[in-house]
Amino acid sequence: MSATDVRHAVVVGAGAMGSGIAAQLANAGVEVRLLDVVPDGEGDRSRLAREAIARQVKAGGFMLPVFAERVTPGNVVDDVAAYTAADWVIEAVFEDLAVKRDLYATIEAHRGTDTIVTSNTSTIPLAGLIEGRDAGFVRHFAITHFFNPPRHMPLLEVVAGPDSDAAVIERLEAAGDRQLGKTVLRCRDTPGFLANRIGNFWMAVAAAEALHGDVDIETADAVMTRAFGTPRTGVFGLFDLVGINLVPSIWTSFLRLLPADDAYHRFDITTDATFTGLLERGLVGRRGPGGFTRRSKTADGVVDEVIDTETFDYRPRRTPSDPALAARGLRTVCETDSPAGRYAWAVLRELVDYCCVTAPAIADHVGLIDDAMKLGYAWQAGPFELADSVGPEWLVERFEAEGRPAPALLARAVEAGGFRPRPGAVLASDGALIEPAPGPLTVAQACGVLAANDSAALLDLGDGVACLTLKTKMNVCEPGVFDIVYRALELGEQGAFAALVIGSDHPRAFSAGANLNVFADLAERSDPDELRRFTELGQHAFARLRAASFPVVAAARGLALGGGCELMLAAHHIVAGAELYAGFPERKVGLIPAWGGVTRTLIRASLRGLPDPAARAFALASSSVISGSAFQAQAEGLLLPSDEIVMNGSRVLERAKAAALERIGRPRRPEPERFPLHDPRLEPLDASWSDASPTDRRIVGALAAMLTGDEPVTEAELLRREIEVALKLVVLPANQDRMRHMLATNKPLEN
Repeated sequence: MSATDVRHAVVVGAGAMGSGIAAQLANAGVEVRLLDVVPDGEGDRSRLAREAIARQVKAGGFMLPVFAERVTPGNVVDDVAAYTAADWVIEAVFEDLAVKRDLYATIEAHRGTDTIVTSNTSTIPLAGLIEGRDAGFVRHFAITHFFNPPRHMPLLEVVAGPDSDAAVIERLEAAGDRQLGKTVLRCRDTPGFLANRIGNFWMAVAAAEALHGDVDIETADAVMTRAFGTPRTGVFGLFDLVGINLVPSIWTSFLRLLPADDAYHRFDITTDATFTGLLERGLVGRRGPGGFTRRSKTADGVVDEVIDTETFDYRPRRTPSDPALAARGLRTVCETDSPAGRYAWAVLRELVDYCCVTAPAIADHVGLIDDAMKLGYAWQAGPFELADSVGPEWLVERFEAEGRPAPALLARAVEAGGFRPRPGAVLASDGALIEPAPGPLTVAQACGVLAANDSAALLDLGDGVACLTLKTKMNVCEPGVFDIVYRALELGEQGAFAALVIGSDHPRAFSAGANLNVFADLAERSDPDELRRFTELGQHAFARLRAASFPVVAAARGLALGGGCELMLAAHHIVAGAELYAGFPERKVGLIPAWGGVTRTLIRASLRGLPDPAARAFALASSSVISGSAFQAQAEGLLLPSDEIVMNGSRVLERAKAAALERIGRPRRPEPERFPLHDPRLEPLDASWSDASPTDRRIVGALAAMLTGDEPVTEAELLRREIEVALKLVVLPANQDRMRHMLATNKPLEN
């Protein structure tokens, strides 16, 4: 920890958001006191906070359940002394200004001289929050708006007041970035800040245009998901997720705070008959009996249903068939003369217009709005990126064809060649072309290509460090990837670079494993030579990476499954994002790890001094359990204690590059020449699998056999055994059935 790191924090408000923030602070190693009101009656005065901690454990808010021990439950009456020792106090109570002001008065009376106080509000202006507070409190106050769930949503909006101390805000932003793992966006003190100002407007427009147009709920959600790149919920599913019961308070707040000419007033869903009808019937979404959609259990199984907005009865979900949904690209969708095409254009028109008109008031440049929507609403592209994708000139033509003036910022984008006319350049909200300071290192910033094919590339990251990056879907491993691995080894040994990082800009996958289609195709062709060649190709490539004379560092975040996990383990050092989901699911597709996974886990268990390293390797390879975080992966032995965990996934690559540079010329820890197997005189490794399915018993039995023996074996012998066991299993019909079933359904077959 640095001297400015937050070590002690207090969170006031033990609801879903407050307890989630407390859990994320605990994930970052911070000692937290979680406070709430004293409940009525006698008994545990801190019961509300204690129960909230338990709910976070159950919901997965903690990256390891044991991290819950870092959160101490308390209450706002008995634990006011906690404010004195806290580095940071976060208020996360409900949106009532009077309640917040009363709480701040208490905090002000007890806070330490340097204690920072922030509010998680998303609707109340900062000026109103600090009214009546002393100068020291005001200097140490800001808004820190998290998104739910705090562990997984990467956006943190920070709002500073005119009298906020600059050093305080810098410390807050550093804590949000480096400790909590968030992308921090500095926002202005305007209603909804960035993400909710635009996101809630989009929700209102998308709902209103559908409800008063000629598309049904299913089609509207399909347009949003497929054409606009929103999450699978679409817009109506999102209302159900956040709670339709929140519509009156949230949207009324915007309508109250925004001027009468703001477009929010044209899309007032608080008085919409469909929304009021749902609320009158108690249909609030997922937290109630239903909302726009619901899932019902019938005698025939689970049925997905959609509300009829005329009768408020539910009907079975229909598969949308509008021709616009078959079109490729948002512009083509909008140009399709169909209900869905007209709907897509109506939403895009209002969205782009509002963003252009509003940007000067809420953001320094358009990139901030794009980032807010991608990080806070999980859009694949922000609104200005969508505008660039369809073409600013085309947008202006469509506006003019409808007799509607194009907003000034859109007209400026036409002159500039787009809102993002070249890499690194964006339009400022006043229309100037600027180049904001670059963020964390990305693969896209590489300064040259050393080798490339359709599957992977070897890039120059500068300073003598190369980057092996995969380009396949979900970064799966296939023959082309191994070709670039071998080319990287060749160039590295020739001195073309001094260290190698393995990583990519994919936020959700280091590598999702082997390309299962390749295995399935070779198995169905009953071509043993090609099967052996492909299996050995991957294993030998990863083994040679491990033996490279130059440092190899894996920058791993997101999924590292099967062959992807084996690629990660081939590195000399791993820098893992905290949200690392690693493991070996091979058993579920009829296989075992055969690219060094069993061998590397056994060796790692040996290096940790475990009494039966083969048993640990067997457990990891047979269980198909995927780690819920990098901390869990470390606890299970996939990561060594010497490997690093970085809370902010977007900073994994830059830390991996630094770690690679640090290791140039440094001797590596020697490994033993031989490794002990499981003693055959002890209980068999697969003893607990006697009640498993026949295919499972066959797979784990083969794993147990290869890891059992009287004499220690070499790494080469372990690798040879991996190949032989894998090749025997992959040709069996039942195992091939597992592969085909997974490819067809994305679900495991329990045969």
